[in-house]
Amino acid sequence: MDANSDTDHTHTEEHTENTNHSHHHGADGDDDHDHNHTHHAHDVGTLGVAIFTVSSSRSLTDDAAGDAIVAAFESAGHTIITREIVDDDVHRIQSVVETAVSDADTDIVVTTGGTGITPDDVTIEAVSDQYDKSLPGFGELFRRRSEAEIGTRVLGTRATAGIIDAVPVFCLPGSENAATLGSTELIVPEAPHLAGLATRDET
Repeated sequence: MDANSDTDHTHTEEHTENTNHSHHHGADGDDDHDHNHTHHAHDVGTLGVAIFTVSSSRSLTDDAAGDAIVAAFESAGHTIITREIVDDDVHRIQSVVETAVSDADTDIVVTTGGTGITPDDVTIEAVSDQYDKSLPGFGELFRRRSEAEIGTRVLGTRATAGIIDAVPVFCLPGSENAATLGSTELIVPEAPHLAGLATRDET
C-alpha cells in the first residue's frame, strides 16, 4: 500500500525550538481519571513532534504524506522538531527513531510509509521491535476508519503504534489520504493525552 521504491536517498532535518511541552520532564497534573476534568490533567500542552517519511524515492519537496502530518500537528498548535526522509532500511529506521525518542524535546514520533507487505516495507519490523508497550487500538481503529475508503484492501496495511522510552510512536501508511486520516482524526486528538500518560510517573 505504500508507494516506496529504491532509487535515491535524502536526509533533511529541521529543528525548531519548543518551550511549552514536556517529554522527559513529566506532564502537568497528578490526579487520575475519576472525572472528565481530571482525565486530561496530564495532557501535554504543546507537543514536540518528530516526523519520518520512510521511502527510498521521495524528497521533502515530494512528500505529500509528510506534509499532511505536519499540517495536522501545526494546525493544532504543536511544534515540528524533526522532519526527515529515511531509506527503507531496518537499521536506519531504528536509528532515527532511537535518536528522536532520546531527545527531551520529542513528545511524539510519527512515521509514514513502509507499512505494507512488499519486500521493502520494513517500518513495522524496525519500529515494533523497539516497543516497550504496544497500542493495538490505534491500528484497529485506523483500519476501521480506512475501510470506508479502500474496502477490503485494508487487509494490506499494518499501521501500528506503541511506546518507546516513554514516547508514543505511530506508524502510518505512505499515502497522503492515509496520513491525513491517521494524523487528523486519530493521532492529533489523542497525542497530548497519550504523551502525558506515557511520562506521568517520571519526575
